[in-house]
Amino acid sequence: MQIQVNTDNHIENTAKLTNYVESIIHDSLERFHRRITSVHVHLTDENGGHKSGSNDKRCVMEARVSGRQPITVTADAPSVDQALSGAITKLEKLLTSTFDKLDQAKGRPSMAGEETP
Repeated sequence: MQIQVNTDNHIENTAKLTNYVESIIHDSLERFHRRITSVHVHLTDENGGHKSGSNDKRCVMEARVSGRQPITVTADAPSVDQALSGAITKLEKLLTSTFDKLDQAKGRPSMAGEETP
């Protein structure tokens, strides 16, 4: 699973941030690694860094799933860390639900991320 981290001009895309995001994604989505080809993360400061406000940081995550349309979630929060946490939680729940439905439609037991032969 490839992970790409993008930021706007108001959030510095450092190696530390990239490593942190990659770590969170790997820990949270490891069970889906055979079904997800890549995850794209976009971090933005909606106020342009001029003033802080509630929920002015946004995290958009897009998971590219083998053989399906990408799955996208968005989370807004007061900090980048909270926005990341909100987005990964939403993405994990949505992927679990999606894969459960796919497995049930194919007559497989729900495995939410594990491929069956």
